[in-house]
Formats: sequence, structure tokens, C-alpha cells
Amino acid sequence: MKMVIAIVQDHDSQRLTDRLTKADFRNTKLASTGGFLRAGNTTFLCGVKDDRVKELLELIDDTCGNREQTVAPVTPMGGNADSYIPYPVEVEVGGATVFVLPIEQFERF
Repeated sequence: MKMVIAIVQDHDSQRLTDRLTKADFRNTKLASTGGFLRAGNTTFLCGVKDDRVKELLELIDDTCGNREQTVAPVTPMGGNADSYIPYPVEVEVGGATVFVLPIEQFERF
């Protein structure tokens, strides 16, 4: 048994939820915020049998694609302004950050 923790951009959240449900992957969604863009993310927790981990990872990869987005920089507050860029920049967003952890015991009540 494994615990798969997937952090995805909010833009991909509903589509991933729909696909997880259709593929019979039970999941829990948590609202989260990214540190770099300070934008909304969704963290999915999925307990999955070892033989379905690859299937789950492929589903996440197929659903959460990368894309370019223009972001306005956050003004530095009391920090070092040497690296501050005062104009909007294109950054790559999307995709997923996924952790796969071993589970010693699983109970469902």
C-alpha cells in the first residue's frame, strides 16, 4: 500500500477529481497555497494498492499539464530588493508535484 500525495494547480483540480473518481481512486482534497507564485493549489491524498501506483501516476501526468502564465511580481517587503523584477514575467505553471510514501498499516472504519 502507498500514500500518493499530489500537489496540483487549482486550474487542474476539478478535472483531476473527475478522472480519479471515474478510475475508482479514492481521494481527499486539501486546499493549499504555493510558495513561489502564492497561488491556489490543491493537494490530493490517495491511498492506493502497490499494483495501481503506476496507473495513478500516469493519470495525474495526463491531467495536469504545464503551461505558460504571465505573473505580476510581488513587491518585496523589507527584504533584499536587488533581485526584484518590477515587470510581469512569463513563468511555467501547472504540472504536479507528487510524493509516493510507503504505508505500514491501513484501516477503514
